[in-house]
Amino acid sequence: MFQNPTNNDSSILRSTILISPERFRKIHEMLLHRQPDLTVIMDNVNKAYNLSAIIRSCDGIGIGELHAVSYRKSIYTEQNAAAGASKWLTLNLHASIASAYNAVSGCGMQILVATGKEGARDFREIDYTRPTALVVGAEWDGISEEAIQGADHAITVPMLGMVESLNVSVATAVILFEAQRQRAAKGMYSQARLNPEFFQRMLFEYTHPRLSRELRQEGTPYPPLDAKGAICTLQGSESVR
Repeated sequence: MFQNPTNNDSSILRSTILISPERFRKIHEMLLHRQPDLTVIMDNVNKAYNLSAIIRSCDGIGIGELHAVSYRKSIYTEQNAAAGASKWLTLNLHASIASAYNAVSGCGMQILVATGKEGARDFREIDYTRPTALVVGAEWDGISEEAIQGADHAITVPMLGMVESLNVSVATAVILFEAQRQRAAKGMYSQARLNPEFFQRMLFEYTHPRLSRELRQEGTPYPPLDAKGAICTLQGSESVR
């Protein structure tokens, strides 16, 4: 996917947009902290503000890929709009909970459903350092029975007042930051956990979005980047600046 371009590669020289070292460092650190074995499945969540809030929480704790299930076209439309606005994450859309479960089960993830049903475990009792998919439900209907039946564990955020549950985006954030706390204590944010080739590909696409689109359209491999995000032109000895 990557190669060293020559000085005569005019398409790269013409198309390059410079990135500041500070911006490059921030994007690099974001990718260093990504947790490929932690994700969220949104079961019919459809309110735009909840979709956006959940996506922000996912990004904030290092999730780079999440899933959304929609049973109606109107919900799919809302989720598809959220997917298009998710610059830093990948939102995969599914027509059924079974499809979403198949996607995460294939990665060896434990599936946890957040629900207020009797018998659900306190969310703080779970080991989130294991590969984990958290399933959260729609604003009015909650988690579907199919989602509950297919999960490994049901978890809940204990409530001590008169209200029965938190807003779905708030509950998601509470649980995710417990996962982040456990993983940080175990050192899971201390080193890159993404596949090295995928890491470099995403680093290039995030830091040089227009150029990466042009190169993909041409079928041209991405050139390597130097330590500040500039494009290397002669075996790393020179950079496009």
